[in-house]
Amino acid sequence: MCYSTSNRKKREELQQALLRQSYEHVYVPEDYAPFFHRNGFTHGDLYVITMEEPQKVNPAAWGLVPHWAQHDAEAFWKKSNTLNAKSETIFEKPSYRDSAHEGRCLVLTDGFFEPHHENGVAIPYFCYQPTKAHPEGDLFLFAGLYTELDDGRLTTTILTTDANDFFAEVHNQKKRMPLVLNNDVLEDWLDDGYNEQQLNEIIATGFTQLPFEAHPISRDLYKKGIDTNQPYIVEKVEKGTLF
Repeated sequence: MCYSTSNRKKREELQQALLRQSYEHVYVPEDYAPFFHRNGFTHGDLYVITMEEPQKVNPAAWGLVPHWAQHDAEAFWKKSNTLNAKSETIFEKPSYRDSAHEGRCLVLTDGFFEPHHENGVAIPYFCYQPTKAHPEGDLFLFAGLYTELDDGRLTTTILTTDANDFFAEVHNQKKRMPLVLNNDVLEDWLDDGYNEQQLNEIIATGFTQLPFEAHPISRDLYKKGIDTNQPYIVEKVEKGTLF
């Protein structure tokens, strides 16, 4: 599962990162704000590129609200967890079915947090994709779904899939991972001409080919009343590592 993310890139860095992803004409809004830690259960904004506006980065509240619940998003969030959507069932679940066909998006991030269990204790790990340009973690894009509410707000969810060997060691209890798309299928995921079979093929084979790294971080991530939207929350702590 993926309930916490980071997007540490400043606006100019994000623009350059999108250029490296072959998104040459995507506009990043002036009010874009980076973050070190966003807890999904606060329903704060992530940043997405949607099928409807593929040339613009838009904020979207984390936790997809289906069209039939948009009259009261807060009430829906209190009773439903739509931070993640199982990729295997998005064409079947009522909450996701319409968006799977007509409301797909890319969710921008440069890291996410997963629990690793040792001796009955959950240790948070920070997962990131290092590159030569950004050894601390470069931009990557989750496959996501979105809706637009009557008031114009967007809401979004991140797709998950069965963990590969690497993430099965990190997220060693649930053994799931968010669906990070390879660069060569990003535009395909937003293509309104793709049918269900083609989209399922992207889900099955489109996971990024670039390697990830992960390290343990402070257990402050799990504590209430602490501002974890701080640089230290992504830093490695000496509690042993898996790799």
